[in-house]
Amino acid sequence: MSFLTGRGLSALILTLATLLGGIAFLYPFFVPQQRGSAGGFMAHAADAPVTFLILLLLCLVVIIANLETRQMDSKVVAVLGILVAINAALRLIPGPAGFTAMLFLPILCGYAYGADFGFLLGTLSLLVSAVVTGGMGPWLPYQMFSAGWMGMASAWLPPLRRFGRVEVIILALWGAVLGLVFGAIMNLWFWPYLVNVGASNTHGQPGAGLWATVGRYAAFYLTTSLWWDMGRAIGNFLLILLFGAPILQLLRRFRKRFQFAID
Repeated sequence: MSFLTGRGLSALILTLATLLGGIAFLYPFFVPQQRGSAGGFMAHAADAPVTFLILLLLCLVVIIANLETRQMDSKVVAVLGILVAINAALRLIPGPAGFTAMLFLPILCGYAYGADFGFLLGTLSLLVSAVVTGGMGPWLPYQMFSAGWMGMASAWLPPLRRFGRVEVIILALWGAVLGLVFGAIMNLWFWPYLVNVGASNTHGQPGAGLWATVGRYAAFYLTTSLWWDMGRAIGNFLLILLFGAPILQLLRRFRKRFQFAID
C-alpha cells in the first residue's frame, strides 16, 4: 500500500500518461478510415482537443500526487514554474533547421530531479510557449507529450557524477540522440495521414503490414526529416556541452536546499 502512496503512485500516473500518448500517436495506424481523412497540419483536428485536456488533467494529477505524497513541496512547485517560464522563453532563440533551445533544460532537469519533474517541465513549457507565440493547434498535445518524454527518459540515465567532466559529455551525446528521437516521434502525429500521395514509397499505405509501414516511415524520415532534426541534435549537444556543468551545479544546489524526494 505504501508503494501506491509514494513513488509508485507517480510512476503509475506517468505510465498512464505515456499510454495515452502512445495511443494518441498510434491509433491512426489501426483505424484505416481515419487515414487520409485529413492532411498535413490538420491531422488529429477532431481528437486533439480531447487529448490536450486529458494531458493537462494528468499533469495536474502528477503535481497533486507529488504534493500529497511529499515528493514535492510548494518550493519545488515554484521552481518548476520558474523553469517552465524560462524554458518557454528559450523557444524564441532562433537557430538553423530544427534547432530549438527548449529541450536541453528538460533533459538536464529530468536527469537531476527525476521523471516527474522532467515530464512536467517538458510538457508545461511547450504549452506556455505555444500560448505566448500563438502556436496553438492540433499538433500541440503531441509536442507536449514528446517534450515531456525527453525529460522523463533522461531520468533513466544512471548517476554519472562520479565520472567528473565526462558526465557532461555523456549528457551532451544523450541530448543529441534525443534531438533525433524527438523529431522521429513528432512526425508520427501527421505521417499516417499522408496516404495516396503520388506513387511515393515514403507515405503511408492502408493495409500495409508492420514491416512495410516501418520501411516506408524510415524512407520518409531519411529523405525529409533527418537533415532538419540534425539541427536540433547538434543544438542539444552544444547547449549541454557549454552550459550543462554550471546548470547541473545550480540544480543540485536547489535540490539539496529544497530536499527533492526523487530517490
